[in-house]
Amino acid sequence: MNCIDFAFLDSGTGGIPYMLALKEVLPDAKCVYLGDTAHFPYGQKSNQEVTDCASEVIQTIVRTWNPKAVVIACNTISVTALEPLRKLFPSLPIIGTVPAVKLAAKVTRNKRIGLLATNATVNHPYCQKLVDDFASDCTVIKRGDPELVSFIEKKLFTSTEEERLEAVRPAAEFFASYGCDTVILGCTHFTHIASEMKKACGAGVTVIDSRDGVARQAARQLEKVTHLENGTSDSAQGTGQSSPKDSSQPQKQEEKFSGSPSSISDLTFFVTAATEDEIREYKSLCKNMNIPWGGVL
Repeated sequence: MNCIDFAFLDSGTGGIPYMLALKEVLPDAKCVYLGDTAHFPYGQKSNQEVTDCASEVIQTIVRTWNPKAVVIACNTISVTALEPLRKLFPSLPIIGTVPAVKLAAKVTRNKRIGLLATNATVNHPYCQKLVDDFASDCTVIKRGDPELVSFIEKKLFTSTEEERLEAVRPAAEFFASYGCDTVILGCTHFTHIASEMKKACGAGVTVIDSRDGVARQAARQLEKVTHLENGTSDSAQGTGQSSPKDSSQPQKQEEKFSGSPSSISDLTFFVTAATEDEIREYKSLCKNMNIPWGGVL
């Protein structure tokens, strides 16, 4: 039985605003969130590594919760591995998240657009195809910013406003130097600092992301799968290969979730690995965003 409507997947905390945006569209949908922190960051991995890591964690999601659909709340995974993952899990609806290039092309006034994302996203041919298809008459300036992703994942929720502004200022100044009047937040992590980015960029710059579009697409998918019955999880597990954990990482806590899917509170946030310091950070995040902390899966 599908006790969970949507499972959200990201490398860490980046997709939480996407989950909250979906709840505004579908307030009755039951959601759970898994940050694949054991494999963080995805933005520095090869295409095959991204596919292997994501397929491993989707198998865990299906085995643990058997959701009606999975939302890949990560631009890097979506741009790099969405089609391979759909082939690996043919019975599981998978909704991707890609940079809002089409929207940016509609709102820009001077046809100069900045794209802020991970290195994997800005360098991927799929990203260029989005530009070619939807913004061919624009100049799109791309910036991969792994340092900002790391700041958001590791420090954001205990940082001061000035520290957040300092973290986004290099990107804002970079796009300003090219005269961009529109900036796309092309990594879900960056939605956490959208207000700081708007402030750093100034009143003449529009800062956008793809939260609304993903929420609407997820709602459409849910309509298609409400008839699903027991047994879906067996056919949806696919054949994704596991990828090894990085033994050079700090020793992780081994708290494991042991509850049933029906016992999970809506919007519960889980991670695949965390140190004691990281757990404190995640608990602070959950308190600030008013979502339940589930622990290490």
